[in-house]
Amino acid sequence: MKNNRKKKKTAAKAKSVKLRKKPLKSKNLRAKAKTVSAEQPKNMTFLTIAKNGEYSLGVKTEKGIFDVQAASKLFRKKVPADIHAIIKGGDQGLTALVQTALASKASKSLFLDEAKIECGPCVTNPEKIICLGFNYRKHAQELSSVTATAPVLFSKFNNALSSHNSAIKLPVHVASKFDYEVELVAVIGKTAYKVSEADALSCVFGYCIGNDISARDLQFKTSQFLIGKSLDGFAPIGPYLVTADQIPVPDNLNLECFVNGEQRQAGNTNDMIFSVAATISYVSQYFTLKPGDIIFTGTPDGVISGMPAEKQIWLKSGDSLRCVIEKLGELKFSLV
Repeated sequence: MKNNRKKKKTAAKAKSVKLRKKPLKSKNLRAKAKTVSAEQPKNMTFLTIAKNGEYSLGVKTEKGIFDVQAASKLFRKKVPADIHAIIKGGDQGLTALVQTALASKASKSLFLDEAKIECGPCVTNPEKIICLGFNYRKHAQELSSVTATAPVLFSKFNNALSSHNSAIKLPVHVASKFDYEVELVAVIGKTAYKVSEADALSCVFGYCIGNDISARDLQFKTSQFLIGKSLDGFAPIGPYLVTADQIPVPDNLNLECFVNGEQRQAGNTNDMIFSVAATISYVSQYFTLKPGDIIFTGTPDGVISGMPAEKQIWLKSGDSLRCVIEKLGELKFSLV
């Protein structure tokens, strides 16, 4: 009897060990899968589709804007549903889905006419919106500002985000000196803390066009820029978010801003005092940059506040603006 009980006990113990081993194997498989899925998409241009008060993901292709959400349902493939899921989780089969749809005769309805799409901000919910002031040499000169020895940082809040073709309401009840600032915007793709300048660009997911609209009378009302910079809608970005592999050198891009068809700004990012890499490295020494954070990298000369007082005709309701950055397309919006 004792021997039988001993054998049963030994067998039960052996079975217990086997059961404990299975979760370990499963955990290793999950870790491996996570590593694979975290690979960032390459050679892609994203756009946010706004429909019925909700945002979904679009990809620019030669056939039109690829509706990722509709394609996921049609092909029964689970892929990231919004831009933040892509930035944080990687490709996760999206590239393969786009290629499948492009090759399928049954997928014509998945490609939308871009002219008929209502856009949302190309990055919809950043934790941080970081901005640089006086970061172009000629811009600093037109404002008679001393060249900065360190990046001049300020912030905007998410309420300031707006999109391509948006109508931005000017808060004329509190301000009157409204100005434009076309800017290259860098979107962070992975957690960055104390990164070196040499490694900084590897932390970028992609780039887009932005305009740091400013109420100058509020900006300089106190020593803090915030209220003049973070008014509702005062940070239009888009329409596209272009993956970083398509722009390996962000410090040599032409950028322009037009008001009612008249060119007001024309510069190049090579006039930056602090490069994109230097800026990211600097910021990351002080606080952690997270996937989806965006950085407005400064504006070239030609702003209204840099003109002689008698030529300062501030932006007003009815004005339309067009911002162009090489390789990133055009961002358009109007003021009401």
